[in-house]
Amino acid sequence: MKDKMIEFLLKNANPSIKRRVKNEILNNLTHEDAAIYQEQILTEPKIKQCFACQLENGWFGHGFHGTSKNVVQFENQETCTKYLGEKAIDKDTPQLKRSMAAFVDIPLNDLCYETRGKIIDEFKVTGQGQNLLRCACIARAGYGDVIDINPQIHLALDSFKRVLEVDSVLDVSRPIRAGKQRVFNDYEKWPNRYLLDMLAHTDVWKNKENIEMIAASVAKMMRTDRQELIGEAMIPLSWLGYALGGLGTFPTQGLSIKCNGVYPTPILSQPRKPEFYNMEYIYWFARCGIVPHIPILQEAVQDILNHVNDDGICHIPVADSLFKGWGPYAGLQLEVDWKSKVRKYCDITFRVLLILHYSKIEF
Repeated sequence: MKDKMIEFLLKNANPSIKRRVKNEILNNLTHEDAAIYQEQILTEPKIKQCFACQLENGWFGHGFHGTSKNVVQFENQETCTKYLGEKAIDKDTPQLKRSMAAFVDIPLNDLCYETRGKIIDEFKVTGQGQNLLRCACIARAGYGDVIDINPQIHLALDSFKRVLEVDSVLDVSRPIRAGKQRVFNDYEKWPNRYLLDMLAHTDVWKNKENIEMIAASVAKMMRTDRQELIGEAMIPLSWLGYALGGLGTFPTQGLSIKCNGVYPTPILSQPRKPEFYNMEYIYWFARCGIVPHIPILQEAVQDILNHVNDDGICHIPVADSLFKGWGPYAGLQLEVDWKSKVRKYCDITFRVLLILHYSKIEF
């Protein structure tokens, strides 16, 4: 089945997918193939849009974390750097190198970080901080071995470990507004989307002990035996002197690998019944090496693979917005568009192939 999936993708897919299949899955990418794919990728409209908005200082566009009325989807630093990394352009592509240099040279209190000149300490303010966003972008772009983000990787590990050290998130947060909301205590640690993103796209932390710890933490958050701990109201906000939603904060229970669209916090939310697998989180969990340790993930991967037909094409239904919604909380589509079903199937099949590859278990 894996061979059939590879055959389908190498015949039909976008150059970025073909390059990643040969590089990540087959380990046989030649210099000649890499040069051909690079040339083809750089002609794509969204790549050109990213490059066209790059400022003299290397920053992409006039935004950082997401879009606004003045910043469209592929004209801000976060989306562009993550997209270019996922598209597998050469690491030494001048535009990508300049954007990474901007992360090194531009101070965190610069207005381009959109915090009005205030540096939000990610070690004090749980689930926030422009440096947390910055480091996740660096990791996704493949520069985690070039720019030092080790302190934030350690923060990520400590945050997942914290789940195992306490009974629940109630132990690391406090109520506000007469108990209607909760906020994290200063200098506490707790997992979120951006911390997982960093771990999924770096390798320096990976050893047996850390992988098993992450697996135990995720398994604990996936539990649903204490209904009083499940729900959006039980996910604390960040406290900056005022309450602010976190960067995809994980729940203390009810962590879900299903969704019905783009939603920052991966939690079972009723009455919005989850309908689709969240391919992004499953992919990240696979990259972290925890699938062999968590039966729920193994069952999900097997179920996903059951949707692959004899031609190696995966027909599993997906949340389109999760693939197309490139930004802070989504983005999986590498094909130029989904005007044809083949392109859509290429994107879906590629993500399933990656999940299968990084899960490192036989199905």
